Amino acid sequence: MKHFFPALVLALATVTTTVAAEVPVKSADNILVDQAGMTLYVFDKDVANSGKSACNGACASNWPPLMAEEGATPDGKFSIITRDDGTKQWAYDGKPLYLYKADKQPGDREGDNFRDIWHVVKG
Repeated sequence: MKHFFPALVLALATVTTTVAAEVPVKSADNILVDQAGMTLYVFDKDVANSGKSACNGACASNWPPLMAEEGATPDGKFSIITRDDGTKQWAYDGKPLYLYKADKQPGDREGDNFRDIWHVVKG
């Protein structure tokens, strides 16, 4: 039993780390950001819990979706939607998450209230 227990603890720690690492989002100053510290936004034209993004094509060039990697799994308030092109995108409280092309460094929030339809995500 003594040799089995440390291996079990290590296995559980690995599983916990893997699950926590799947959602590439953290909070900074009560605003959600990606792992690089870049601000995340939601779009008023997206319908919560619809599983769809209203920002495609040229819109997605300016507002890149926060993409979900293959094998990523939803966790708590974070879900995954399927975009029109079949790729996967992270959502928070049912709303797809985006970055903003004009934000150049962590902490930038140039897209907040852009045209009164883009907003930082508080969390």
